[in-house]
Amino acid sequence: MEAGPGNVSVVVSTPFTLTLKVTSVNGSSTFCSHPSLSYSFEEAGHYSLWVRPGDTNLELNVTCFISVDKTPNDTYLPLLVAALVLALLAFLWVCVPLLLRCTCMSNLRSLMCCNRSRYSIEREEANTEACVDQDRPKSSRLKSLDTFRGFVFIIGTSVMLAFNSMRRKGVTRPQLLGKLTWRTVVLLLIGFCFINYSPRDGLLSWSWLRIPGVLQRLGFTYFVLSLMQTFSPYREIPPKIRWWSPVQDVVLYWPEWIFIMLLEVVWLCVTFLLPVPNCPTGYLGAGGIGDNGLYPNCTGGAAAYIDRWLLGDNIYWYPTCKAMYRTTVPFDPEGVLGTINSIVLGFIGMQAGKIFLIFRKMNWNIMIHFTIWTIILGILAAILSKCTRDEGFIPVNKNLWSLSYVACMGCMSFALLGVIYFVVDVKGWWGGQPFIYPGMNSIFVYVGHSLLGFYFPFSWEMRFQDSHWEQLFQSLWGTALWIFIAYLLYRKHFFLKI
Repeated sequence: MEAGPGNVSVVVSTPFTLTLKVTSVNGSSTFCSHPSLSYSFEEAGHYSLWVRPGDTNLELNVTCFISVDKTPNDTYLPLLVAALVLALLAFLWVCVPLLLRCTCMSNLRSLMCCNRSRYSIEREEANTEACVDQDRPKSSRLKSLDTFRGFVFIIGTSVMLAFNSMRRKGVTRPQLLGKLTWRTVVLLLIGFCFINYSPRDGLLSWSWLRIPGVLQRLGFTYFVLSLMQTFSPYREIPPKIRWWSPVQDVVLYWPEWIFIMLLEVVWLCVTFLLPVPNCPTGYLGAGGIGDNGLYPNCTGGAAAYIDRWLLGDNIYWYPTCKAMYRTTVPFDPEGVLGTINSIVLGFIGMQAGKIFLIFRKMNWNIMIHFTIWTIILGILAAILSKCTRDEGFIPVNKNLWSLSYVACMGCMSFALLGVIYFVVDVKGWWGGQPFIYPGMNSIFVYVGHSLLGFYFPFSWEMRFQDSHWEQLFQSLWGTALWIFIAYLLYRKHFFLKI
């Protein structure tokens, strides 16, 4: 804008904090800049940036400030309303059965008063049925694992429990190798096919084909963890008779720990020591306009460099950092280097499985060990990140799957699984509904959403593009439909397994 009184209107982005700078027309002088003009603008708000020169020196005595002309929309209000509605539904889910039981109990008491002889016969029949039910073998499946589907973490836990069960049943090592290889190949193929198809893509083209993906990473992680368990020397858990029995979930599997630590050393060395052309060694930033635009083509550092060296441009071109930092180079959050720490997180999940096996039917010991691991991993994450959002020795970064992110996720997974295990499997206060239904058919739901997520009734063209209400409703509606479908499959005893 030219010097002198006047105004101009612009539309600015609201998801992130913006830093404004006021300079002279020729750009030779800066009047106002960071930190006085760093501001988090909110949606649909009207703001004014006031630039007022001083009375004496027009360049040195410039005052800049921002005022709010129109109150912005409360973007968190839809989330609050949705949370209250879901809490009300959960309350009704718990209370309505209790009320029905109370009604049934009152009817039962009235029948007892009127027909004592009939009641004695019915009681005898009920006792007989109860005895028959007690004789039936109860399922030892942990409902908490189906309720809490922590993906990579739960993959490790499930591998430990499943392979231990198969080896006790006499399944040979070659059979285990065949099973894990088949499942890995199927996961890789499903991931590769569905990540490269949607109704909007058209015919497959090598120019935009993406090789890494979520299921590909999960499949490879499963393969490595399964190999570790297949070649484990322990078919049965040894009796707890030694002084180190409380920590035998670590001591018994020391070769696996050495292998995992070597993998982590490889990740650390490659991430922080590998020279990347035209980028600082050990760079973990987003590139683009981040870091004042000093490293625009360094997005992802060594991780992205390895992916481009191995896979060329057949990686993800639209990472989450692109919107904020305006990056121009591709970066795949499911890339090769991050898969190492995916294996590490899965191994942490295997620790949960070892605790379940070693301390079977010792619920308090299980809870104590879960708590200890939660504290250890939480402290590690706090030290690495210095308890900051994006700073520290190794910042918490999901896209890079940094070591601090793995420690943080392991900490939260142990805490959540421990709470759910106590509530669902130990006390029986909750059956895991409704999360247990998609949890027992997770592959079906994932593939189904990949195929049908763009179609009605799961999604539709929104009438109000700028409305958080409609976007949130569409997301909740699609989630509810898939939970309902999973519930119907659960009732039909249909479970898709690989």
